[in-house]
Amino acid sequence: MSDREAQLTAEQAAIAGQVIEALAGTGARLRADQAIAVAALAQPAARVLVVQATGWGKSAVYWAATAVKRAAGDGPTLVVSPLLSLMRDQIAAAGRAGLRAATLNSSNLADWSGIEQALLQNGIDVLLVSPERLANPGFGRRVLDTLAGRLGLVVVDEAHAVSDWGHDFRPDYRRMTDVLQRLNPATAVLATTATANARVTTDVAQQLGDSTLVLRGPLARSSLELSVTDTMSPLERYAWVVEHLPALAGSGIIYTLTVADADRLAGVIQSVHGAACPVAAYTGGLEGDERIRLEDALRDNSVRALVATSALGMGYDKPDLGFVVHLGSPPSPVSYYQQVGRAGRGIDLAQVVLLPSAADEGVWDYFATATIPDPDHVHRLLAGLDASAAAAAGARPGAASVTALEAETGLRRGRVELLLKQLAVEGVVERVEAGWVRLPVEWEFDAAHYDSIIATRRREADIMRRYTRSESCLMQLLQESLDDDTAAPCGRCSVCRRILSAPLSARPKGEVVAEVSRLLRGDTHELAPRKMWPGGEFGTRGRIPAQLMAETGRILIFADAPEWRETVAALSAGDTEALPVVCEASVEALKSWRTSWARRPEVVVSLAVSGDVTGIAGAVADHLANVGSLPRAAVSVTEVPADIRELNSGQEAAWWREHLVLDPLCMQQLGGSAVLLVVDASSTSWPITVAAAKLREAGAELVLPLLVHQRL
Repeated sequence: MSDREAQLTAEQAAIAGQVIEALAGTGARLRADQAIAVAALAQPAARVLVVQATGWGKSAVYWAATAVKRAAGDGPTLVVSPLLSLMRDQIAAAGRAGLRAATLNSSNLADWSGIEQALLQNGIDVLLVSPERLANPGFGRRVLDTLAGRLGLVVVDEAHAVSDWGHDFRPDYRRMTDVLQRLNPATAVLATTATANARVTTDVAQQLGDSTLVLRGPLARSSLELSVTDTMSPLERYAWVVEHLPALAGSGIIYTLTVADADRLAGVIQSVHGAACPVAAYTGGLEGDERIRLEDALRDNSVRALVATSALGMGYDKPDLGFVVHLGSPPSPVSYYQQVGRAGRGIDLAQVVLLPSAADEGVWDYFATATIPDPDHVHRLLAGLDASAAAAAGARPGAASVTALEAETGLRRGRVELLLKQLAVEGVVERVEAGWVRLPVEWEFDAAHYDSIIATRRREADIMRRYTRSESCLMQLLQESLDDDTAAPCGRCSVCRRILSAPLSARPKGEVVAEVSRLLRGDTHELAPRKMWPGGEFGTRGRIPAQLMAETGRILIFADAPEWRETVAALSAGDTEALPVVCEASVEALKSWRTSWARRPEVVVSLAVSGDVTGIAGAVADHLANVGSLPRAAVSVTEVPADIRELNSGQEAAWWREHLVLDPLCMQQLGGSAVLLVVDASSTSWPITVAAAKLREAGAELVLPLLVHQRL
């Protein structure tokens, strides 16, 4: 009998029915494909992949299957889940289904020992872990090795992340292959996702095994009213949200492509609407407890919206979420479908609005290649691992930490971490408790494979361009991008209706745009001083002495701030007519800053590090010196190398130390003075840190940095 032909026994059907009623209410019943999946998973060695729309009830399948298998005496279920928020929701759902569930994650370290003991004593029905936890050697040694032989069911949630063809590929998810190989062959495996096209579905199914049962359903969402506005500038998009947010029904999510946009848009909304329309920013930089607090605040409607990056994506469940607005779409229609799928799960109508801008193209181009390994970087990393092994001097192969590899290779830490995970997937390196070691496997760059991935991502970006141009039914286009053969015109989107719903069609009023620009330009950011020297090629490591540190500074233009976008573009093109605007804004920034000065600046020193042709640092310093009747001086620098952003912290700090020179006039002015250091642009603040130390060594009492443009 095939998996698809398997049927639940009367006893199994009764158990599964109790679970479904506990989750969805009295009278709820398993859908046909849910019943097929549960029946299949009740068989030994089953492999099932469920690809169904958000809200269909994929989690109900594994809770029902767990209850059925536990009643039959099988071992506990291991659920691999990507996000803490998803784990919290799933633990609550498991409890409603009468199952004992627990999780091991960074937020409950104190509970680990008790949970692990309960697992060994068969006191837990479901253990939820992240893919990163699977990759942790300590977890593998203590828990996974013990459980692997007696698990009843393994669930891979959001399984598209297993495939490097997927929109959200995570190298740690590929550790699932290792886990499957260590399982008792009789253990059933279930993978679930709402966002897998045909290629990803095939890839995941092959990784599960040749006999995998694939249950794929229609992906249309009848509750979503999809809309696309006319193309706007980034500033107009901010204004559109500020103006239209009060008119949107219920509570929702406003997605942005960058952390800076999330933080700044949330601030503007708060400034304009205050308590009448409370919002908060939600990004990957938040601590776990703060994420939980904000998720709960949206769930209980104590905030009107979260202004979020993709960090609020997989796993967040609020059935009555009334709207999702995107300031620019992700570059993949699959990830866009996933994000808009947060809305309208338990209500009849939810608004989904995309606000496109030509500025999004640069972000899409970055995403297309950001995770592709650079062969030169890989070889540098492997050489660093070899050097660590050689340094072990005949003892056990030396394990290298990420910090040591950063210093050894000259690669930035984030790049080192990503490459190590990718190489672990390919069996070239291995993470052990002491760090990372190289395995006796040669690495080769599979150019054809990665070229295909880039080509696929660019094709997906082209689909999103078609979406933003409203070339066909919006829901149909998303379904087709997921290879849904039931795709058809929805009759509800702005293309099918040939018009945006009022008031969504209205462009923001000019006065709203002007007010948003005014608020944003008056919102300078603090520039926290670096407190530690980087070591590595710089040599010195550890805390920067207080007598060499800069004070907390200010940033005038942060990243690609929409209110400054046109001005920055003009300056980059050599248009000096834009300089007065920046100069006047610098004066206003100093006015708001001066209340926190320890001393009023007595010397203005410029430092031009970006190589721009307009002389921004000098012009701003001249203007501030003139307004404040202060003497002027400069820190000079030889031509900055084009690849300086590829240097790690130790290398970059060392470069600035060797190439920053205080001019003679500067040296004469510094004795005991308070210096206003004007720097044109930086992404790391190392030139500011090193320049401040040189100025302090030359006699400055304190250094107040003003960074004109903080680059990302």
